[in-house]
Amino acid sequence: MESTGQRPVDENAPFCEIAPEKFDIEPFTLVIFGATGDLSRRKLLPTLFHLCLDQNLPPEFSIIGFASTGRSDDDYRNFVKLAIEEHSEEAIPWPCWERFSANLYYISGRFDDEDSYKILSRRLAELARPTTRGTKEIIFYMAVPPQHLPDIMKLLIACKLCRGAFNTRIIVEKPFGQDRKSAAELNVLLSTAFDESQIYRIDHYLGKETVQNILFFRFANSIFEPLWNRRYIDHVQITVAESLGIENRARFYEGAGVVRDIVQNHMLELLALVAMEPPIGFEADYIRDERVKVFRTIRQMDDEYIDGYTARGQYGAGVIDEKEVPGYREENNVSPVSRTATYFAGRFYIDNWRWAGVPFYLRTGKRLKKRITEISIHFRQPPLKLFSTVCEIREPNFLVLRVQPREEISLHIGVKYPGIGNQLYPVNMNFNYERDFPVDVHFPLPYERLLLDCMKEDQTLFARRDEIEVMWAAVDPIIRRWEDTPPPDFPNYAAGTWGTEKADELMQNDGRQWRIW
Repeated sequence: MESTGQRPVDENAPFCEIAPEKFDIEPFTLVIFGATGDLSRRKLLPTLFHLCLDQNLPPEFSIIGFASTGRSDDDYRNFVKLAIEEHSEEAIPWPCWERFSANLYYISGRFDDEDSYKILSRRLAELARPTTRGTKEIIFYMAVPPQHLPDIMKLLIACKLCRGAFNTRIIVEKPFGQDRKSAAELNVLLSTAFDESQIYRIDHYLGKETVQNILFFRFANSIFEPLWNRRYIDHVQITVAESLGIENRARFYEGAGVVRDIVQNHMLELLALVAMEPPIGFEADYIRDERVKVFRTIRQMDDEYIDGYTARGQYGAGVIDEKEVPGYREENNVSPVSRTATYFAGRFYIDNWRWAGVPFYLRTGKRLKKRITEISIHFRQPPLKLFSTVCEIREPNFLVLRVQPREEISLHIGVKYPGIGNQLYPVNMNFNYERDFPVDVHFPLPYERLLLDCMKEDQTLFARRDEIEVMWAAVDPIIRRWEDTPPPDFPNYAAGTWGTEKADELMQNDGRQWRIW
């Protein structure tokens, strides 16, 4: 037998064992502006403790909370402990808590008060420990509404905390502006204090394990890449459905709406990972270059197109999980005549060689029937129908990349149904994270991965300046059109349904239908 030059594959052999990764994180000081706010309580503080619990933090680190509420260091430690107990699924081991809490500090100050920053400067000089390179690593986390950033940048500059004595980085949360113009202004503001290499614009969706796996699935497996184009793909659906309402975010949501909250960031990032070209290397700017190319080629929408091929909605009262829930206008701190959209569906095109003519259908909303985030790639039908089927609709092949809640990848194919006939039958080939990985594999939460990446100075999963601005450029026409033309029929979908009738019609008019669960 002629040799192929390849090692034989033993199908019964165990998979290769991958040792848990440990990174040598250098000493650092993290300053959290807005240290007692909702984001800090629910996400940042429990995540930081979890990193300590997993022994991913260095022996020497410090966390300084900066907020207006009057507290001592010990008061803040008690606050943090309560936040961890409330928002973490695991009990707090006492030895780990002792180590973690000993590195917690607090500054009571105003964002617009220079004396507060002088206190911060003295605290940093006292607490920051040098790395093996001799530098002192400082990370500023902006867990504050964007209107506070001008004051913070101005006073960080005034107190010489952006460059010089410290090696500093800044993490900025969304919303990153309200449109392209305000995002560009915010970028200019940040650039007066920090270099682009110091700025980490965070989108927690990029920290999700299944979102990162899109790149691995596409570029580490040769079987799909030849099919990943307009010749074989009919269309792509991206769904980000939430069963929850706006919770305690009414003041933010009334001014933002669904396009600013979800479409401009989370959904466009998912679209870019599906549509981007292979990068020349797995380095931050190589990958971000390819994401930006996708955003630049999204077809601009005019008013006529927006009216015909997007759908907006606002949820009314309904039933979810057998419980009655109020409509959006009945939520606390929401106007009873609010025009804010809580649902979006739309058809996008990417005008490049790979994707010309392939529609990308995006939909997202609050108070939908189920919580689910997934990408489905729908392939073209075979040119001839050789096989019969009792099913009314002959389903094409499609690939599903499920982000949440059940993280998995499945391929929908047709096979012969057992028997003497020749009936086509649909089945799924399925990979499930929880089922197929060893039970002791740790799945880091999004903020864990992103915080560690910032500590390592890895910007791969963070948005770049030009990326933010071209993402806004893709959705600004939709926002303007919707704001200029009041919705006549809000609320127009009941909580516990899959959205508006117009969204269904948008697909049906194209001879397609949304995936349902």
